Amino acid sequence: MAGVVLGTLLNALNSSMIALALVPIERHYGTGMATATWLVSAFYLAATVSMPVMGRLADRFGARRVFVCGLVLVCLTSAFAPLAPNIWWLVAARVLLAVGTSVAFPSAMAVFRSALPAGPPQTAMAMVATVNSASAAFGPVLGGILVQVWGWQAIWLVNVPVTTLGVVLALLLLPPVAPRAQPRRRSSTVLAELDLPGIGAFILAMGGMVGFLLSASDEPRWLLLPLAAVAAAALLLRELRTATPFLDLRMLGANRRLLSVFARNTAINVVFYLGFLGIPQWLQSAREVSAGLAGMVVLPIAGISVFALPLVTRLLRRFDERFVLITGGLLLLCGSAGLLLADGSTPLWALILLTALLGLPNAFNNLGLQSSMYRAAPGDHIGVASGLFQTFRFIGSITASVILGVVFAHGITDAGLKAMACVMVAVSAIVVATGLRRTP
Repeated sequence: MAGVVLGTLLNALNSSMIALALVPIERHYGTGMATATWLVSAFYLAATVSMPVMGRLADRFGARRVFVCGLVLVCLTSAFAPLAPNIWWLVAARVLLAVGTSVAFPSAMAVFRSALPAGPPQTAMAMVATVNSASAAFGPVLGGILVQVWGWQAIWLVNVPVTTLGVVLALLLLPPVAPRAQPRRRSSTVLAELDLPGIGAFILAMGGMVGFLLSASDEPRWLLLPLAAVAAAALLLRELRTATPFLDLRMLGANRRLLSVFARNTAINVVFYLGFLGIPQWLQSAREVSAGLAGMVVLPIAGISVFALPLVTRLLRRFDERFVLITGGLLLLCGSAGLLLADGSTPLWALILLTALLGLPNAFNNLGLQSSMYRAAPGDHIGVASGLFQTFRFIGSITASVILGVVFAHGITDAGLKAMACVMVAVSAIVVATGLRRTP
């Protein structure tokens, strides 16, 4: 765990810290906020498409090797990004940062499968979930301090010592043996095994779909939809015909349990990010609450699960993933239903209790889904499966952003908040209903 924990916090940390640096960066380069927000969109887009690719590399070349290469990429990118001559160079650095940080979670799961083959290591996965939840919750707080004291460049430079220590620990502590021992082969054979055409088609298909979703709430880029459809068709044809597919579609089609995990992960993150992103917007606009106070009100959504994870770990050992996920779904439904009662007159202390109720299910859902994914994924595809798991999490967050653009299209009001809560209740109810059914 000491070998992977620093790497696993980087993606969530860097995706949240940037929120406090957008305004200073926009002022530094003299661009509009519409351009500056590409620092956020580019990171999400790159992370969404690169997670399974990094998992594929971990499966093929060994988790430790790929993990270390990802940390080195983050270190070098973070060291030179503050020197970017214009904002588009900084956007390119954010893309490289997303690619480098996307290595950690798939590689960690591959390390666990290699070093701990007996079954899902609940304690280790709980620690990964704890680190991710804590970094997502406190990332904005840390980002705000760094920007205020040292400027926006500090949110990049803070990655340098973290990744340097992470590389040292990984080289010292992670098992050097690859999950799949491979004989020495010619470079042409290795490239064929990587299935570069399949990876390219996946990137175009996923990138087109995610790019459209990111633009849907403002000016939809409709041309991205046919691009995504054509790339998806090419991906389907390629993966069904090649001997070593990047995405084993036949395996995925037959593995209903794994597909169910991906679908639930998307739905749960739609609800989570609707609350995490929508409530502070409503507080600042409809209630005219300061940004700092709004952040404190929603902090329990991401933070309280850190304290609940030890309990969930014990429940997971005593019962099973289905019990934990049903509990998480019911808690999510209760929290979403409670949000229907909130309006402009609701006291802040009551809203804090409500956000705590919305945050508590994260411990159940995150750990339950991770454990289910770990059990359902074939041993030689754990990296790709873990990457896809994170990809569907990002799709859930992006979908939530699109929904917020729709419900708040005519102003951020109490009516928009109730519409958002209705969506959360509906999706939570679907999560509960599907959780009650046993997936073969």
